[in-house]
Amino acid sequence: MTKAGTQILTLTGLRFDANVGILDHEKTAPQPILVDAELNLGTQPLVPRDDDITHVLDYRKVRRIIIDECTAQHVNLLESLIGKLCNRLMQLPGVLGVRVRIAKLRIFDDCEVAIRMETGLW
Repeated sequence: MTKAGTQILTLTGLRFDANVGILDHEKTAPQPILVDAELNLGTQPLVPRDDDITHVLDYRKVRRIIIDECTAQHVNLLESLIGKLCNRLMQLPGVLGVRVRIAKLRIFDDCEVAIRMETGLW
C-alpha cells in the first residue's frame, strides 16, 4: 500500500492590481494582473499525521505572499517581478520548486501577455 506521494500546492487565477510596466500610464496607475503558482512540496504522506493546519503549508499564506510581493513597489519589468516572486516563494519551508506565471491583462486588445518561470526541483 502506497503511503506517500508528491504534493503540489496550486493557486490559479489570482487576480489583483499591481504597479508594473515601463509605459507612462503603467507608471501612474496599477493594472490588473493574473498569477498562477505551483509549489512542489515533494514527497508527503498521503494523509497528514494529523488534521492540523500548522503541520502543512497554509495556502492563505502563499496567496498573501504573492499579493504582497507583486504590490510592494513599482517594477518596470514583468521579468523582474516574477523573479522576485519566485525567490520569495522558494524561501517557504518545505518548498522544493516553484512554477509561476504572471499575465498582464490589458496590454493588447487581442491577447494577454505573460511570463512563466520555473525554478527548483520538478
